[in-house]
Amino acid sequence: MDKKIILASKSKVRKDILNNNGILCQVEPSNVDEDIIKESLEKQKASPEIVSKNLAELKANKVSQRFLNEYVLGADSVIDLKGKVISKPTNREEAFKILKSLNGEVHYLISSVCISKGGSMVWNYTDKASLTMKDMSDDELKDYLSKISDEALYAYNVYQIEGLGRSLFSKIEGNENTIMGLPVEKIKEYLNLNNE
Repeated sequence: MDKKIILASKSKVRKDILNNNGILCQVEPSNVDEDIIKESLEKQKASPEIVSKNLAELKANKVSQRFLNEYVLGADSVIDLKGKVISKPTNREEAFKILKSLNGEVHYLISSVCISKGGSMVWNYTDKASLTMKDMSDDELKDYLSKISDEALYAYNVYQIEGLGRSLFSKIEGNENTIMGLPVEKIKEYLNLNNE
């Protein structure tokens, strides 16, 4: 039986992952100002996991206050490079700098999900994947960026693992859905336990 949930995100990839796993969703973006929250948490020396979890919870709770009787799913993904959060680029110059910083390095992709009901969190989960980027020349990085649409670049950080982004890595360890921003198996487990 299909489950229904409200997705507090305008991410097409997250919506598709849910739909492909039998979870129907109504999209209601939270419009949370992520940058202000990230800055505040980073000043408090919060770990990337805490940043990701807090943002997912904030998004879910904010939308849940408008839909008190529904399950609302908030999600957030961050790149953790040596304990520092790498945010999504706002232009191609920033995207190139991010790729340069990840070049030849191991980093973690952290995805957090939170389900809220009645305006507060009822469940959350955070997963982490490890990605090792190849050592690439500036020209190779620029060539990669030239093939990526603006929409993909700003929506998925600097790589889209289900697309051309896979070619940047020599090693990927972890769940593909986590890397795409939604550890869906755990969400399914939770929803199956709550047949209200």
